[in-house]
Amino acid sequence: MIKFSNKGVVFKTWEGELSQGLSGNKIFSFSVLDKDTQVIEDLKNLQGQYVKATYVERYRTFPWWGETRYFVTKVEKEKSPIFNN
Repeated sequence: MIKFSNKGVVFKTWEGELSQGLSGNKIFSFSVLDKDTQVIEDLKNLQGQYVKATYVERYRTFPWWGETRYFVTKVEKEKSPIFNN
């Protein structure tokens, strides 16, 4: 996971980015709903590590939900494809 933060001026939303590949050239941007407090805590703790994310794609979103149509609902630590953890 590249980054995870609380963004916004009027509407504070949780936003993050995952690198999809070793070179980091393909980025997956996602949001997390405020009510998913366990997911938010897990993402804060796993920032900078390899993770496996479960998400839902919504047809559209609202400014108070998040910036993307992709909402992470679960995250798990994943082993590095290069090094043995």
